[in-house]
Amino acid sequence: MDLLEILKRPEGKSLEFKRDLSSPSGLVRTAVAFANTAGGIVLLGIEDGTATIVGVSDPLALEERGASLLSDAITPRLLPDLELLSYRQTQVLAVRIHPSPIRPHHVAREGLGRGTYVRVGSTNRRADRPLLAELQRFAHGDTFDAQPRPDLDSEVIDFRVASESFEPVRRLARRDLESLGLLASYQGRLVPTVGGVLLFGRNRIECFPDAWIQEGRFAGLDRARITDQARLAGPLPGLIEQAVGFIEKHSMHSVVIGRIRRRDVWTLPPVALREAIVNAIVHADYAQQGAPIRLALFDDRIEVENPGLLPFGLTLEDLPRGVSKLRNRVIGRVVHELGLVEQWGSGVQRMLAACQDSGLPAPRWEEVGFRVRVTLSTERAGPAALDELDARVLHLLADGRGRRTSEIAAAIGRSTRATRTRLAGLVAHGLVREVGKGPRDPGRRYIKVAT
Repeated sequence: MDLLEILKRPEGKSLEFKRDLSSPSGLVRTAVAFANTAGGIVLLGIEDGTATIVGVSDPLALEERGASLLSDAITPRLLPDLELLSYRQTQVLAVRIHPSPIRPHHVAREGLGRGTYVRVGSTNRRADRPLLAELQRFAHGDTFDAQPRPDLDSEVIDFRVASESFEPVRRLARRDLESLGLLASYQGRLVPTVGGVLLFGRNRIECFPDAWIQEGRFAGLDRARITDQARLAGPLPGLIEQAVGFIEKHSMHSVVIGRIRRRDVWTLPPVALREAIVNAIVHADYAQQGAPIRLALFDDRIEVENPGLLPFGLTLEDLPRGVSKLRNRVIGRVVHELGLVEQWGSGVQRMLAACQDSGLPAPRWEEVGFRVRVTLSTERAGPAALDELDARVLHLLADGRGRRTSEIAAAIGRSTRATRTRLAGLVAHGLVREVGKGPRDPGRRYIKVAT
């Protein structure tokens, strides 16, 4: 373990500095929070908040005391890795806590209900009842949306709405409701699952009053003055298009004047916006109360926020690397089958690539309370990037006839998926437009925008 490399990082979700063990309860709570969330390192002998190395006295005795303290004060028992790190004439004690497969851990003397902590940013937060339940489900490999609702009848699932959603993909049969996880067997009868109700339930808002999207357009850079707002409360798959439509309504675009006519260029690439909304819907913690998904538009940015921390074991640094864990298994499978996501773990990378290609800053993720927020800037940091392959696509479409994705892919020698992503970037730049009934229309064609 390299002490100087660790000290280059700020305190946060997986790192904490402590001068000494004068307050042992703080170390215990941090160890519990690290074990329950994504793991982390506590450095003893570092001045809090300044990263100044002060060292520890009698390091061997401190190491033994720390090991005994953590072993005795935490339930289930936690076995951290302790290591003494030398620096000049002193030493620092590093306590590494690994993400635990037997969550939830809690402070023994406080009990499970009050002594269970999670890590949010650089703080330890006491887990409330829904979060404690999620920790317990995670330990058993269960998800909230896969749980049966025995208090409801199977007819709560609106088969007509589900069939219409699947129509562009395949014909849906009633027996598919069970294989998709929308229905589950419970004591000899079929009942809806939480995911089934959330996706296609007739009375979904009655069952889950906070399963909706709150949208707002604010004047300026803060929430002081709202100019428009909307409440989206229909079946989850349809909320994606509605949310995008709200942003389009407010004309988040700039105008470029060409030789003959003007053209509109969206200040935010649609692929990045769509991925942010899809991620919020798929990864929201629907067990939380009073916390809808929120989409806020400002003059310089868009914020998309969903209830729930990052799935246990993930950190903010994992997201750009494509590391992904699915919080809602039923919702995730349906969204995937509907073609609203291509491959798990690739959405964040597509967002990063789309913003970079458009000359925009990278999206920024953060945990705010028990929520995850992604911020997409609409102020360009540089010129949009178009390469030789983009030029070939534009040349191919210059005759104005329009071509399908498969035709363009064959012409430029790329896969259909890679071509679709590239076309989304050209649409975002305002260089190409789509013609079709919707994003899942197999007959959709692309046409070069005249300039």
